[in-house]
Amino acid sequence: MAPRRTFGRTWWGRAWVAALEQRARVDPNRLPRGRTYARKDTVQNLVVTPGEITARVRGSRPRPYRVTIRMREFTPEQWARLLDVVGSQVGHTAALLDGELPEELAAQAREAGADLLPGPGDLRPRCSCPDPANPCKHVAAVYYVVADEVDTDPFVLCTLRGRARDEVLTRLRELRAPSVEKPVRPPDPGLTPKQAYSRRIASVPPLPAAPGEPGLPAPLDLDPPAGTGWTSAALTTLAADAASLAWEMLRGQGIPAELTFEEDLARRAARRPGSGDRSDAEQNPARGCADLAELAAAAGVAPAELAVWAHAWREAGRGGLAALRETWTPGPGSLAQARADLAEPGLPGDLRTWRNRVTLGRVQLRYGRDHRWYRFVRTSGRWWLDGPSAERPVDLAYPAD
Repeated sequence: MAPRRTFGRTWWGRAWVAALEQRARVDPNRLPRGRTYARKDTVQNLVVTPGEITARVRGSRPRPYRVTIRMREFTPEQWARLLDVVGSQVGHTAALLDGELPEELAAQAREAGADLLPGPGDLRPRCSCPDPANPCKHVAAVYYVVADEVDTDPFVLCTLRGRARDEVLTRLRELRAPSVEKPVRPPDPGLTPKQAYSRRIASVPPLPAAPGEPGLPAPLDLDPPAGTGWTSAALTTLAADAASLAWEMLRGQGIPAELTFEEDLARRAARRPGSGDRSDAEQNPARGCADLAELAAAAGVAPAELAVWAHAWREAGRGGLAALRETWTPGPGSLAQARADLAEPGLPGDLRTWRNRVTLGRVQLRYGRDHRWYRFVRTSGRWWLDGPSAERPVDLAYPAD
């Protein structure tokens, strides 16, 4: 078994992690999730700029979450004190250039009121995921991966405090060099009228955005002729459905061209007000399918079952409905990683595997024929799909709180 990845190979990298866990008032109960995510290599496109960290973190949805972490920058007075500490000894600057941060330098900077490591209130994270906790597991994962950047170049700590490596070195050279009169930069001549009016005309503007919601059909004053088998209410429903499909195609969200009877039934049920409401089913299972009674009766499906179908379609479309209704036997080893990821959070219950399903208590991960994973939660005697699918089971092992 490969050794588990650790964060902070140098003392200053470990000091970054320790500052997060002990000094920066980061919730210690949230950090283990982030450490697990960081070990799974979910953090992508990490960029450190003055006072800010940005990254993309793969989660349970197809598009990675956007993470931004701002760190409190030093004031000019704090920078002056830090540069005085660094410039007081030639060895300090030489060590930084060699990719090392002397403990003595860090201690002197802290005593001077210019602590490079984060303290209480220094970090202000933001993530595009729905988790309101601070930090969420995606932000916590970025915290740990930054430790690797700090290991490689301790100047990253200076960058997070507001000044990049080149700017710090330039200022240190100025402090050590004899005072000379700086050259005066000549004024910017700007553009001549000929240059300004000879610019290329801008390109055609993009098409306007799609409307925020589909339009509503006009009411029918008269019912269709008797004997046609149609009513004005039924025609209005079909017109509204056609408008919704056209709106989805305009937004690039069109459904597959060929749908089975069950898929189209689930799609139509998902559009009914109040359909597939899992929270309603938890409180009152009998009432949860009341709005679907007419459609369920016409299709010959139990209303409670159709409510679960509608919820699955709303959460993950065709793949979600297939994961709900189908059982199949994937290849050997396909479920091994799911078992390990589901067991890692330490949830209570016995871990069981059957065909394409891994179950632990009220949580079940299902492997679809589309090679994606789906998380289900048992409520009121039925398995309900719990959010969109994911490529890897670890993205679904924790609840999307």
